[in-house]
Amino acid sequence: MQKTILIVILLVLFCSCKQKNQEIMEPKKTIIRKQPKTISFHFEKSKEWLAKNTDSTKIRIALAINRTDKNNITKMDSILIPSDLTGDLAFYLPFPLEVPYLKSITKIIYFSYPTQTFAAYENGELIYTGPTNMGRKKDPTPTGLFYTNWKAEKTTSTFNDEWDLYWNFNIANKLGIGWHQYQLPGYPASHSCLRLQEKDAKYLYNWADQWILKNDENILVKGTPVIVFGAYPFGESKPWLQLVQSPKALNISADEIEQATKSYLNGILSEQKKRENRPSKE
Repeated sequence: MQKTILIVILLVLFCSCKQKNQEIMEPKKTIIRKQPKTISFHFEKSKEWLAKNTDSTKIRIALAINRTDKNNITKMDSILIPSDLTGDLAFYLPFPLEVPYLKSITKIIYFSYPTQTFAAYENGELIYTGPTNMGRKKDPTPTGLFYTNWKAEKTTSTFNDEWDLYWNFNIANKLGIGWHQYQLPGYPASHSCLRLQEKDAKYLYNWADQWILKNDENILVKGTPVIVFGAYPFGESKPWLQLVQSPKALNISADEIEQATKSYLNGILSEQKKRENRPSKE
């Protein structure tokens, strides 16, 4: 009798633990995106197109494709517009929706210099993407691996103290480089930083992790990895203008992401492990 009771108790405990584990390890939500029927592009007169298109979703897509913002798009004569605007933004920009090679990386951000776009991935799945305007020819954005450091909702530019930078997240502390909201004229125009639309800058500001300092001189845990890659063809036409003739001209493959990441992978995973194993009290 006692043996039977003991078995019942063990079964109850096992089922209870199993249920708790299932509650803790909830399945990851799959991102459902609406795909347009076709992907093709053509030119429109900027002011004429804006006058007859007031839908915020369509305007967001147009801004992203032209690597610009609401203020600067009106200054453009012609703009690039998809023939089918019914899809989600990710389908009109070059980053792949999935990169199996990144499955082991919890969070990572990429900035593509030639396409002037960025993408954030969680375990290999694209979760956010948008346009950027990076460093001009005179002040190029350095490429390679960086990690997010400190952040500030509002700070002042080190280049010009009259420039206010919102949702600033530093990635190269000694160089003073980071992403932040600032005007996007539709081409690389910054003094090395990574300019973003305000909505995008705020999203990455809240999503990425800051570094954790041991003291004023030493880093205990680095932030979210950021890889800046590729080269912009300064002096030539904007690369995205090719999309009219070849809608897939700028597509970035999963293999390209792998190649841009491979030499950094061990270091990224090592830093990730440090963050995961960090005592909760710190």
